[in-house]
Amino acid sequence: MASTDQPVDELVAEAVARVAGASADGLEYVVDGAASLLAASAERWPAVSRALLGAAERAVGRCWAAGWQPADLVRVARRELGPVQVALAADLIAAEGRRHPAASLDRRWREQLRELDAHPWWPSDEAYLPEFASRHRLDRFALATAALELLRAWALLPPVQPVGPAPGQAAAPRAGAPRADEPRMLGRIRALLAKAESTGFPEEAEALTAKAQELMARHSIDEALLAAGGGRSADDPAAVRIGVDNPYEGPKTMLLDAVAAANRCRVVWAKEFGFCTVIGFDADLDAVELLYTSLLVQATAAMHRAGSRKHKDGAARTKAFRQSFLVAYAARIRERLADATERATEEAAQEAATGRATAADPDGAPLPAVPDGGLLPVLAARAEAVDDAVGRMFPKLVSQRVRVSDGEGWAEGRAAADRASLHRGSGRIER
Repeated sequence: MASTDQPVDELVAEAVARVAGASADGLEYVVDGAASLLAASAERWPAVSRALLGAAERAVGRCWAAGWQPADLVRVARRELGPVQVALAADLIAAEGRRHPAASLDRRWREQLRELDAHPWWPSDEAYLPEFASRHRLDRFALATAALELLRAWALLPPVQPVGPAPGQAAAPRAGAPRADEPRMLGRIRALLAKAESTGFPEEAEALTAKAQELMARHSIDEALLAAGGGRSADDPAAVRIGVDNPYEGPKTMLLDAVAAANRCRVVWAKEFGFCTVIGFDADLDAVELLYTSLLVQATAAMHRAGSRKHKDGAARTKAFRQSFLVAYAARIRERLADATERATEEAAQEAATGRATAADPDGAPLPAVPDGGLLPVLAARAEAVDDAVGRMFPKLVSQRVRVSDGEGWAEGRAAADRASLHRGSGRIER
């Protein structure tokens, strides 16, 4: 049994290890005892703060080595614990991040840290726990308990398939510098989406957002042609994780899969962890995140506007109605996005057949030359590369069915999907 006479570093290490190794049956007793020891002395509390941050840095580093990323660790705190642990998670991730220069981190890793607002705000490691307790109005025991619970949750995480380089790991070789016209292309897409969001006319919004999807598809085609024509070194498919959580996680995954399929990506759902892995080429992954964010916000708003439902006998059927609503919404969105992508591909193929090498895009930048074999073999090779990457990363996959049991919900969901703007909304989803 630990005691307050131990050196603080040993006291903290033993407390963390005891809680991490405790059985579920006796967990509450073990956590209470360990937290009591850490919080017993106000005089030693700053030293506990420093030692706990050190233990947390090591714990976070082990999670990175096991394939987890910043957004994943915060999602674990949100799913399994509570708001205090969510705030702690961002801070402990920031503490570990002090070991790594920002410039050495992968682009998407930096984006996650920015979205989480993970930065070391405390003046010193000794001041961290006192300052956090003051911010969140916690006593020492409550804060020690929250920290131990969070570190236990992270310690129990199994290894997962990595989706990018962790801090300290060399990034895989990527393509050269972006095309000169790429910022303009993405700017045009975002401008279309913003205009679609602001218009009060559904027909105009549909036209604008369908055009945005077509531009995304054309951007993807240009990237493929550049790689095939030697305009830049060929990339391998990459991957990102996107959080997909309850309620209605099955239909939400269907919606993500619809967006991914339209942008030549694949989706693998890890239901037990509350996320999906999206596999595809880099520009396509950006398009998937952009559209799924908007469509999920719109679907949720439309579902709530549709209200609740009851059976004739008065029993609630809201859950069945909303499940059916979201399944239908995802199915109809799949059709709309597929149509937009097909139009873009057909136009690009026609341009290829008539000498696209001499053409230019609306900004005046020359379009990539089409290989002698034509456009479709290039796209087929990209699709095969994505499929191969899925097979390597996830060799054992099973299909998942989602049930529909409410006809009214199905009809309402398809109607809402027809009204949806395929744009980036003002809301933000969690990764």
